[in-house]
Amino acid sequence: MLAAYAQYWRINVLTLLEYRANFIMWFAFTIVYHAVALGALYVTMRQFPSMNGWTFREMFFLYALWMTGHELHNTFFFQVVSVPDFVREGRFDRFLVRPLDALFQVLIVPQQLIPDGLVLALATLGVALAVAGLHVTALLLLVLALVVCGGALIDLGISLTIATLSFWFVRVDTLRWAVMSLEQDFTRYPISIYARGVRLVLAFVLPFAFMNYFPATFLLAKQETGLGLNPAVGLLTPAIGVAWAGVAYAFWQVGLRRYQGTGS
Repeated sequence: MLAAYAQYWRINVLTLLEYRANFIMWFAFTIVYHAVALGALYVTMRQFPSMNGWTFREMFFLYALWMTGHELHNTFFFQVVSVPDFVREGRFDRFLVRPLDALFQVLIVPQQLIPDGLVLALATLGVALAVAGLHVTALLLLVLALVVCGGALIDLGISLTIATLSFWFVRVDTLRWAVMSLEQDFTRYPISIYARGVRLVLAFVLPFAFMNYFPATFLLAKQETGLGLNPAVGLLTPAIGVAWAGVAYAFWQVGLRRYQGTGS
């Protein structure tokens, strides 16, 4: 499996070198996408200098923390979202007759993977640390690394759960779009500004708040006013990420036993 994964990345790098113009265009698009999101946040904060006690500098860090975990997921696990397409088109069956784990095979399907988002996210997080006034220490960097990895695993767990549902329902595009929109739109702001029902969903149902809000609350030494929890719950992000990924993989195994093909 390690040899196959190394070969997969070798192909990605060679493809990247061959189609450099495509890489530059994608990188430019990624910069514009996140710049627009941060620009919209800045304009909003110009009208409301403090949002439930959060300043623009703090919300910039909030966004950067989510962005890094999300882009780490996209770099290594994004292919999971293609499972419903494989099932619908009858291409998933080939993964079941090969000796390697089916999910691992999904993750290494040849593609032109461009890690531009992760590079930009790391740079953005570095700027956000300075803007938020955090004193950078080895311990802080370790905590950030664990939080980012935990956030990526939360993303993976949710993506894999949705992908597994395609074994029963085949088409899950609407659900995937709804969850993606919920993540991208609601993680830009502290959950304390939302109604209690939304807060509960973002914390305990689809725990996107653990990707950035709870860790940021702890690292910025702020009071957690969304659900009245101890800010230290932000340190649980890595454990929640591992738990979500583990449960999602168990559900994936159940789906594999259920899968009978689409007749394509």
